[in-house]
Amino acid sequence: MGNMSIFIGNLSLGITEAELRGIFVPFGQVSSATVMNDNYIGSGQLRSYGYVEMPSKNEGEAAILRLNGTPYRGRDISVIEAMPKNRAEEAISGKPRSARARQRSDNGECASAIGK
Repeated sequence: MGNMSIFIGNLSLGITEAELRGIFVPFGQVSSATVMNDNYIGSGQLRSYGYVEMPSKNEGEAAILRLNGTPYRGRDISVIEAMPKNRAEEAISGKPRSARARQRSDNGECASAIGK
């Protein structure tokens, strides 16, 4: 029944991807476990969140129900279904993706019209 991407927040900064995977294995198969870091901007500093992919939506939902708010390494972890990237962008900006694209286009036209 379809893959499930799970967001895990408030992780201990020293957690490894193997540990993160181990938290979810009791609920079913884990396709991947990723602890986020700042390698993309150069610092390499670990972040307190990560993602787990589970091939079974039912197993993922069971893991979310059981693990959300439970303590792990001194912190109560937050476990929720991850939003698809375009929905996450909308949640942050408050605008649908198509509206943001139009806004950028409008802004670009205004800026070029002002420059003329």
